[in-house]
Amino acid sequence: MDDGVDNSKSDSSRCISDTSGVGGGGDAEKPALQIFSGSSDLSSPPHDPFLPTSHGDWASPPTAYRPLRAPAAHPSMGPPGIHATLLPVPQPLPIPVFLPPYSFQVPKKRITSTSDIEKFHSSEAGRLFLGFVAALSQSIEGHKLSDYCRESVTVRTLVEILDRMNSWIDEIPPLQQPARYGNPAFRDWQARLEEQGPSLVLKLLPKDMEPGMIELFPYFADSFGNATRIDYGTGHEANFCAFLFCLARLGLVNSDDYQALVSRTFVRYLELMRKLQTTYWLEPAGSHGVWGLDDYHFLPFIFGSSQLINHKYMKPKSIHNEDILENFSNEYLYLGCVSFVKKVKKGHLAEHSPMIDDISGVPSWSKVNSGMLKMYKAEVLEKVPIMQHFLFGSLIRWE
Repeated sequence: MDDGVDNSKSDSSRCISDTSGVGGGGDAEKPALQIFSGSSDLSSPPHDPFLPTSHGDWASPPTAYRPLRAPAAHPSMGPPGIHATLLPVPQPLPIPVFLPPYSFQVPKKRITSTSDIEKFHSSEAGRLFLGFVAALSQSIEGHKLSDYCRESVTVRTLVEILDRMNSWIDEIPPLQQPARYGNPAFRDWQARLEEQGPSLVLKLLPKDMEPGMIELFPYFADSFGNATRIDYGTGHEANFCAFLFCLARLGLVNSDDYQALVSRTFVRYLELMRKLQTTYWLEPAGSHGVWGLDDYHFLPFIFGSSQLINHKYMKPKSIHNEDILENFSNEYLYLGCVSFVKKVKKGHLAEHSPMIDDISGVPSWSKVNSGMLKMYKAEVLEKVPIMQHFLFGSLIRWE
């Protein structure tokens, strides 16, 4: 099968193919398009039209690019610094089950500085959480979303909960207003979550764990955006992953469930969030603007690149083939992300999403996946503006 992609891409893409690089927002002092190569040698950084030719400011996006709106935050961010390229690739870790007697508590915010970030990542909780993300990624490697997988009672209940929350959107239509973004009807949806959410989450807990509601629900409630700001971003997505991590800590899901947690539960979560985003037009929280992967999500790029590792026909460059996007975006999260971005943004991919376009020049999905995992740690889990909202209790301990 020929994926039908023209190999004669721009100088930018050929450069990225040679260096296996990517960017995505953050430290703007040094080139970082080598994140996927595993190389830290910057003595001869690759030429790219989006990179500076000196040690000065980052070059502007293409002149044809006109943002649909200003970024919600970090308007001056450029591609990430070299820090991410130096990180080891996060590895899957087994999650130890938290045994009784339980000491559930209302989780609290703890991170306020970079030293707190360092403390978190050197702790058992930090290592296990990142290892959980890597384990979820590994579980879906080589699998389509429709592939058979074990669906436990907990997984099926999670899907039912998310489907129920999806139906609320139809019952709470957006209000008519002149502004496109930030529809206040989202606050009504959030009010229903606060009202009915605890009883939904309680369905996941056996009798002896019901007191754990005080610890689990704050993670769940903060997974779907902020009612005051009417926004959503990778911090909220991280809270949903933390909620799943807490279920694993309680033994309510285990490694046999991980494939279903991605292909069933996370897919439903993603569908719900995209419907919320396009119905109430949530502002992107902490968007990196043109330098980001996606205004809202990061995890589907990790899981989606894992799905495509060693695929016989589809390569990273295949995202430029419209037939592939149309026919396979419902089976592969990465393709679904690209397809969704192209639908909601105007112009060419290289103009509104140059990072995604650059990544298409990486030679293999395994390099894309390892780079995405490193980038997630550096650009999400190590950023104070994101992690200052992360919660810590008895299941994710602050140590």
